[in-house]
Amino acid sequence: MHHTAIIFLEFGAVLLGLGVLGALALRAGISPIPLYLIAGLAFGTGGVLPLATSEEFISIGAEIGVVLLLLTLGLEYNADELVSSLKGNARAGIVDLVLNAAPGAILALMLGWGPVAALAMAGVTYATSSGITAKVLSDLGWIGNRETPTVLSLLVFEDLTMALYLPILTATLAGLSLVSGAVTVGIALATVTVVLLVALRFGKWIEAFVASPNNEVLLLKVVGLALLVAGIAQQLQVSAAVGAFLVGIALSGQLAHDAQALLAPLRDLFAAVFFVFFGLQTDPTKILPVAGIAATLALVSMLTKLATGIYAARRAGISKAGQARAGIALVPRGEFNIVIAGLAVAAGAHPDLGPLAAAYVLILAAFGPLAAKLVQPLFEAIAKRA
Repeated sequence: MHHTAIIFLEFGAVLLGLGVLGALALRAGISPIPLYLIAGLAFGTGGVLPLATSEEFISIGAEIGVVLLLLTLGLEYNADELVSSLKGNARAGIVDLVLNAAPGAILALMLGWGPVAALAMAGVTYATSSGITAKVLSDLGWIGNRETPTVLSLLVFEDLTMALYLPILTATLAGLSLVSGAVTVGIALATVTVVLLVALRFGKWIEAFVASPNNEVLLLKVVGLALLVAGIAQQLQVSAAVGAFLVGIALSGQLAHDAQALLAPLRDLFAAVFFVFFGLQTDPTKILPVAGIAATLALVSMLTKLATGIYAARRAGISKAGQARAGIALVPRGEFNIVIAGLAVAAGAHPDLGPLAAAYVLILAAFGPLAAKLVQPLFEAIAKRA
């Protein structure tokens, strides 16, 4: 059979299967991310039906998925919001960083994986899934609650931390010398600083260049600019994801809102491909040996995120029920965690890191929203009594 025909058959079957899994997740009221990861495990090495031809094609789609995920995440905020969040919630953000990066780093060191894998695992356990958390807040009607701005401010702080963390991780994974690594990190920090300054002072000029009354032209400009900056960032040994994230930050207002609406279907398509590709790179036979460790790490992470939410909400003067809701909303892990693990796996940080991260995200991406739904009636009962 012709090579291109095989790619179409395999890729078409993958997308159709993802559509069916997405429909099942929608009916069950859970995030589709765990199902996408399971699909990748099924089609990868050691899976039920390994893909023979289209894996390279899917890998390109996965790279685009990372860029679009981070681009749309950046579009949710502007430079002013990031700066104000950094100033107003720095203490809670630092508590979040320390409490939730520590479990992953400590575990990697205890297992003897070394400092590079420890740095990667710190990121895997640190970041909350903005997408899943936003869906939980919306589905359960928590958007208007007093604790929601606190939760969102922590997500913004995490996103900004990721913009600084990813270049450091990339330089470390590349095995650069101390001098080369310092130069790379310096370039990354300078890039982030410059983009924020440009967004603050010249944001209107950028928006004027990108803006268009035609949806097709607007989509082409935004995606083209994101891919261009992502490519430049990659050449400078700064993560392409960071470049896309910074492009999103540079756009704000109605333009960002319109771009988000246009990008949403495209992002969801390639993001699903990305999660499948991560599963393809993970041998499912290697997950079972680390399942117990992943479950223990997930339990610890639930407790540390719960403590983070309670601390941040208490500082904001929110009731105990609101404090608990804030903590539970921060539990899910997803896109950022898999991006970090994917970078580490590609660089060969440790062979068990990918399976452990996959199992960890599977647990928290599925259990986080479920836990929020299970405790919702309890919160309602407490509110009625109060």
